Amino acid sequence: MREISLVYLDRSGGLQKFVHDCKTYNDSKQSYAVYRFIISINPSDIAELDATLGNYILHNPIQAAQIFQSVCFIAIKTLSLIEQLQTEAQISILLKPTHLPPLPSYVLSLSAFPFNYTSQRFYISEGIAIAMGTVTKYTQGARFLCTEETCPFSEGFRYIRVHMPGATESTTVRNDFVCSLCSSPLQEDMKFRVLGDKQIVEMIDAKVLNALKGYSSDKSHFRIQTFTVFLR
Repeated sequence: MREISLVYLDRSGGLQKFVHDCKTYNDSKQSYAVYRFIISINPSDIAELDATLGNYILHNPIQAAQIFQSVCFIAIKTLSLIEQLQTEAQISILLKPTHLPPLPSYVLSLSAFPFNYTSQRFYISEGIAIAMGTVTKYTQGARFLCTEETCPFSEGFRYIRVHMPGATESTTVRNDFVCSLCSSPLQEDMKFRVLGDKQIVEMIDAKVLNALKGYSSDKSHFRIQTFTVFLR
């Protein structure tokens, strides 16, 4: 699937954008623990190229991102695109589909039962935004070092923490991580922390408008409940 991923990036123009993003990182004087790349995915095009990979991206996007992560790391090392990059763990890939199949199973509706949304795959969610929070910062990636000076993991990029979808800030950054080699505490190297923007939006299902028309012949009871969306 790595070869197919590379072919798709080349045909879709994603490889050219990736090289441009790498040049931006390489020319920057800032130190990065994590290099983040956003890859646009057209499910129809990639399914025609390879149905297995297309299905994998739609239903296992986190695992599929690891395939693109490996491809991007090999490309960076082969073409010497980012001199500062040392490990594959420093690459963070965000797959963004251009659209999803127009099927009911891809629509997330919190007004319908049963609530069977346990899988971490892509969904379409439509609703009405009733409240929006201010834009704040969150940690996209961080570098940790072993506090034991004689430990080989007291330098380098062995311990890289990357934000995952659905994770809280404390999952990415906290002070109780320990070294897997010597069990000494880990300490964050603050100058390598990578921040991103996030915004919280409160939404309600669009079907609630039918209940707010002022008159309804339906005698059934209903409850209006918002759901929270994190924009990152």
